[in-house]
Amino acid sequence: MKHRILSAVLVLVLLLTPAAGAAGGTVNVQEAAQVLSALDIMVGDQQGNLNLSGAITRAEFTKLLMAASPQRESVGDAASIAPYPDVPKTHWAAPYVQAAVVAGYVSGYLDGTFRPANSITLAEGVTMVLRLLGYQNSDFTGAYPAGQMALYRNLGLDEGITAAQNSAMTRQDALLLFYNLMTAKQVSTGTYYLNVLEPGTVNAKGEIDMVALLNTAIEGPVVAGRGWTNSIPFAVGAETTVYRDGTRVSLDSIQDLDVVYWSKPMRTLWAYDRKVSGTLETVAPSTAAPTSITVSGKSYDLESIGAIYDCSDLGSYQVGDGVTLLLGRNGGVAAIRDLETVSREVCGMVLRTELKEYTDGKGADYNAVAVTLLATDGSQPTYQVTNRNFKPGDLVRITPGADGAEIRRLSLPGSLTGTVSRDGTYIGDHKLADDVQILDTFSNGATAVTVRPSRLAGITIKKSMVRFYALNTQGEISHLILNDVTGDMHHYGILTDVREVEDMMLVSGSYTYDIKNQKYTWDTGSRVLHLRRGPCLVKGNLMAPEQLASLTSVKIDRIEGNLATSTGNQKYTISEQAAVYVVVQNASGTHYDYVSLARVIGGSYSLTGYYDKPEAEGGQIRVILAS
Repeated sequence: MKHRILSAVLVLVLLLTPAAGAAGGTVNVQEAAQVLSALDIMVGDQQGNLNLSGAITRAEFTKLLMAASPQRESVGDAASIAPYPDVPKTHWAAPYVQAAVVAGYVSGYLDGTFRPANSITLAEGVTMVLRLLGYQNSDFTGAYPAGQMALYRNLGLDEGITAAQNSAMTRQDALLLFYNLMTAKQVSTGTYYLNVLEPGTVNAKGEIDMVALLNTAIEGPVVAGRGWTNSIPFAVGAETTVYRDGTRVSLDSIQDLDVVYWSKPMRTLWAYDRKVSGTLETVAPSTAAPTSITVSGKSYDLESIGAIYDCSDLGSYQVGDGVTLLLGRNGGVAAIRDLETVSREVCGMVLRTELKEYTDGKGADYNAVAVTLLATDGSQPTYQVTNRNFKPGDLVRITPGADGAEIRRLSLPGSLTGTVSRDGTYIGDHKLADDVQILDTFSNGATAVTVRPSRLAGITIKKSMVRFYALNTQGEISHLILNDVTGDMHHYGILTDVREVEDMMLVSGSYTYDIKNQKYTWDTGSRVLHLRRGPCLVKGNLMAPEQLASLTSVKIDRIEGNLATSTGNQKYTISEQAAVYVVVQNASGTHYDYVSLARVIGGSYSLTGYYDKPEAEGGQIRVILAS
């Protein structure tokens, strides 16, 4: 049985250390610890140390057993009776042992004792875990524990475990046994065990959905500010694991007005710095029972009771008020603050300017100029402005205010050049901030894309490539707007038909191209581009491009991950959005079927890649033809 965790840019970034089992393959110990911690089964000491090399006693294992059982919420703080002579009511494990006995999960020895301080053997632990799955002693024939151990192996409960049948288990053995249990099936229902504890956390393939599991373990939110750690139900300190906007950081990186969530068993905090400022335009479905609001032209769900109250007819905010929304991990509104209290400038590129209708706090309609921009954080907010002299492609800075937003053009503060370091942390001698926001723009077509720093690794940045940058108080680059460096905002496909006429009486051009199985035709009038059929680049509007150009080919020998190796043993990076086509030749001509990259890897296809420009200038393989 293979344990796999599904993730979507997992909020936990861990170095996973594999543990090889003598009988059962390889299991990631920290992956297992991550799951059991999220389930509050095995959480470690105050420093998060699981002491995995240490032995585990029968009492300790029984506590884990009950934490992993469907009765985990019913264990009391104290035992009503002494479950065994050597487990008095005052024993720390008495409540767990008593609950396990009542549930039928554990039994003592023939002399009537439980021996809580004894190390537990693998056979004893396996027997208890099989009872969680619904197996009883009557299900096994032959001498104990031969039947139990055979089933243990058949169910894949042995993955990564090194203990022999009658030897003492380590805490790591116990960790892996309970982890393996999560994707074993209950005997009576055929349900994956983890779905019994937390429905919907294991899919039909037996894969653990870690995001869904973490959602069951995460609590909150609270807004960071004076004394905010008092709201966290565990001691927050240097040992606490902290993430801010998905990046592992130290505790002091959390800023005032960050929205913070926590998991007590994991002793982990997740903080988010996501804010939207503008005019409160609508409250839906009503102020009597609001569930969502619209600010800056976008609707947001209300995530917390506090946010719901603030927008209700009993709260502080009304339609027409200037507000700043503090957004939570799912993009909903966790809290609301006055606009004057949280003034936040937004930088980006204008996408459109239009006249929109709004409603003021008294219910009266009015018209105002609205500017929508693509901000450096990737959002597309809309703001009321007093100045409409801006066109798509302009770079602006917007400062929201109660009476509308102030909008100003961005000016380049100075020259920024240099090669981006391989780890994407420096441009020449200039350090990129950990939370740097990067936007790569194509101003002619008013298109842009947000960029990860790692995407720029190895690219030499020239003066002409930088449209704007800003520094934070530490002198690090916090905002960066580029001029068509990556090319990732453009379209790539196949130029399938070229019709060019050039004679003394007539000059005309018509070009048909396939972009991911969508056909477009562009008539250029009295202009020809001198292009050839084949993979192409389309910049700007697909119906009337700013530029249409052919790509450069390279023969591909093999593909490994996102790297293509040419027949000359040169490596090329394949774009995450690379368009892959299978070339089909038949009596009616040449056709191109748009497929996935996985479809053509490892088969009998001959592969050719097409790139837009050298990698040192931001280029990548954009199109792959398989024939």
